[in-house]
Amino acid sequence: MKKILLTAFIAIMGLVAFAQSPCPFKYGATEEDSLRSLEQITLFKTYYNQKQYAEAYPAWQYIVTKCPCAWNGAFVYATTMLEKLISVEKDSARRELLIDSLVWSQTAYNTYHPTKRTYGCGLGWKAYYSAKYRSKDLNVLEQSFQDFVTSVELEKENTQPAIWDTYFQLAIFKTQSTKDTTYVVEAYERATEYIDDAVIANQELFEQDLPKFEELQAKFDKSEIGKMQYDKEMEKLVKDTTTLQKAIVNYNKMSTKLESKFAPYANGSVLLALYEKKFEANKNNIPALKKMLGILNKDSLCRASQMYSDILLILYKDEPTGKVAFFLGIQEFQKKNYNEAINFFNQAINLYKTNEEKAQPYYFIATIESVRGSFSAARSHALDAARCNPKFGRPYILIGDMYRNSFNQFTNGGEGVIPSAVYWAAADKYNRAQAVDPSLAGECARKRAQLPSVSGKTLVENNLTPGQSYHVGGWINENTTVR
Repeated sequence: MKKILLTAFIAIMGLVAFAQSPCPFKYGATEEDSLRSLEQITLFKTYYNQKQYAEAYPAWQYIVTKCPCAWNGAFVYATTMLEKLISVEKDSARRELLIDSLVWSQTAYNTYHPTKRTYGCGLGWKAYYSAKYRSKDLNVLEQSFQDFVTSVELEKENTQPAIWDTYFQLAIFKTQSTKDTTYVVEAYERATEYIDDAVIANQELFEQDLPKFEELQAKFDKSEIGKMQYDKEMEKLVKDTTTLQKAIVNYNKMSTKLESKFAPYANGSVLLALYEKKFEANKNNIPALKKMLGILNKDSLCRASQMYSDILLILYKDEPTGKVAFFLGIQEFQKKNYNEAINFFNQAINLYKTNEEKAQPYYFIATIESVRGSFSAARSHALDAARCNPKFGRPYILIGDMYRNSFNQFTNGGEGVIPSAVYWAAADKYNRAQAVDPSLAGECARKRAQLPSVSGKTLVENNLTPGQSYHVGGWINENTTVR
């Protein structure tokens, strides 16, 4: 009796839950159907975990045709299983059927489990696998390209790097076959905007997670949580931050890759000619202007154009953002309108969401203060830049240059410092710059080689030996090492 009541309850709840679902019943209309579905799910899991994909395939077919709403894993694991089967299938007709299943499963995932995968994501992967396995069919490639466009505009910053890569390849293919650069330019417009947004979004989450390590450690040290809970939460934090870091790296790699592919089409004069009409037709279209700005900002000729300035001002008036404020600051900096530049850079710092973004405007403010001779203020802002982005080496080079250029303040024992000791402090900063950013090694080596050395006579007269600690006073006020 209890079993009958339980079965009836499950059936009723299934009807309620799936009244609006593509599945009238989650596991089946009858108890026998439900048992059969559960049996097939178990069978699939068993074979899949053993990598026996040929044996898992019949169970998978049953699940996706008879009870597709029962378990989203049937779609999660479908791609790996089907690609493995496709790779070893010798029969061309059967291989085509497997490809059909693979392509179908990408959008079917959203159909049967809409909370697990968005339509745009499924469409993007459908286009990806269609293009991957049917690259010789021009009709398929055309449909894939259109699907990519739709997917990218739906997913925006959530578009995966692999989708960007194949979409861009098809955009180049269409440009080459039609001699129309619009396809590749529009693809790069989207990539420039949305990949940047993806990096920023992941960086923001990463920076939000960092303080949690100290907070968790503090709770454990105060015995507010036990070792088991500490280990569990720490494991999750490490996993989350590692995933975010990996995403940032992958998006940055894809951005660099697409920039390289776009380079042959990035001629400044060609871009300006292409955008002149587009700008006139889109002066009130803010999303379009944002995409145009991303392209124009890549080329020095474009950045010097009136159209570039006009777009910046329109976007700034519509809704000031850190990026637009920063670009306006760069323009004023290049004109040597330093007060206006600092104003825009400060706005950018306030508007940017992540510390890494704030590093650049801090650095430019430091550069301006250095040009003005306000070395202490410049160093403060340079250190802010380095704090915001620990891998940013140029702030340390700037500080090193200021130390080197402070020589006249310390001649003849001024500030209680022996002549040329400032060069030791400068060398420290060049070493620091190289340590945080190895790509600056060559520049730092040249700067160190150009620093005058302190004479042996001076060392003897001041009772100093190489390797000894030495304090450089004055505005520098730092300890260094005798060379």
